[in-house]
Amino acid sequence: MSTSGRRRALILVEDLPVPFDRRVWTEAKTLRDAGWTVTVISPKGGGARRWHERIEGIEVFRYPLPTTAAGFVNHVAEYAVAIPATLILALLAWRGRRFDIVHACNPPDFLFPIGWLFKRLGAAFVFDQHDLSPEVYVAQGGRRGGLVHRVLLWCERRTYRTADVIIATNETYRRFALERGGVDPQRVFVVRSSPDPARIHRVEPDPSLRDGRAHLVAYLGTMGPQDGVDLFVEAARHITAARPGTIRFFAMGGGPMLEALREQVRRDGLDADVTFTGRVPDEFVRRVLSTTDVAISPDPANDFNEHCTMNKTLEYMAVGVPVVAFDLAETRISAADAAAYATPNDPSQLAALTIELLDDPGRRARMGQVGRERVSGALSWQHSARNLLAAYEAAASE
Repeated sequence: MSTSGRRRALILVEDLPVPFDRRVWTEAKTLRDAGWTVTVISPKGGGARRWHERIEGIEVFRYPLPTTAAGFVNHVAEYAVAIPATLILALLAWRGRRFDIVHACNPPDFLFPIGWLFKRLGAAFVFDQHDLSPEVYVAQGGRRGGLVHRVLLWCERRTYRTADVIIATNETYRRFALERGGVDPQRVFVVRSSPDPARIHRVEPDPSLRDGRAHLVAYLGTMGPQDGVDLFVEAARHITAARPGTIRFFAMGGGPMLEALREQVRRDGLDADVTFTGRVPDEFVRRVLSTTDVAISPDPANDFNEHCTMNKTLEYMAVGVPVVAFDLAETRISAADAAAYATPNDPSQLAALTIELLDDPGRRARMGQVGRERVSGALSWQHSARNLLAAYEAAASE
């Protein structure tokens, strides 16, 4: 244990700035409340520009990235800065005071050398697998079996082997750790993501957001190449053609595809109907979702999304918004009867189901109730928090 008497945890995340990475921030606050001293290292981003600050008792260090755009060259440039910057800030945060746990979140799977170094300095290493990086690469257009794909598989194996404990976001990821990684089942803990009820909850609807329309349809999440937001725009085009001037669309979130998606909206002549807000404050998210009639999870079927728990879907459910999604295995496990399921990758099906729900307020109410009950019950963070703390206890005892 650290000489201060309080155990110290260092969390490394590269994919999103903290506190905007909601899973990481919820984990950090859970650990803080359990008596851990928590430090987080993340990239800078919109609304998170300071290189060092303390937020709600959690120390945060951040570094700038040259780019977050999609594409192989951009990723190389991004990680060439991110990995050394993470190491430098980790050593600065360490300053000779032992970390009991170093907790690395992927993507990417390139942080295991930092975990190895801190193991030599007395820490246990926890790998929190948010994504299946080889599958993400293929979903973004990479070649299965090619050099990059093989390197990603090797890095994943090395990360599994370096880690003392693996945190999986669902049972499917746990199976990958056991079967592809050969990890001892006793070292794998399932910590599902779940919306923070202090951040995502229902408030009074704001009819002004509809801009005089009868209905509001929303998307909340990352704007990346594998997230299917272009299919959300295609669905909006079909819906608008069927019900012109009656439905308002909001898409909230940031990411490398944001400007291309705004251009798609302009090209399709949907400027008056569809608004891409970029990242927005939690208060605005709550108002939009509380006013939303139907929310869309347009993640297309591919080798990655089939296995992934979609945070956006859980956040819709937490506010009691019925969901339309493509029929993916993990989405069905999460949403059950809180969602209507479209033929994968067919935006016209997303549109048709959305219109069906808009025309059936009774069904929308029933689906919304199912979603709220699941998120406050079987899928609540309380269950996952216990598993997170159990994982930490197992790692600390190594």
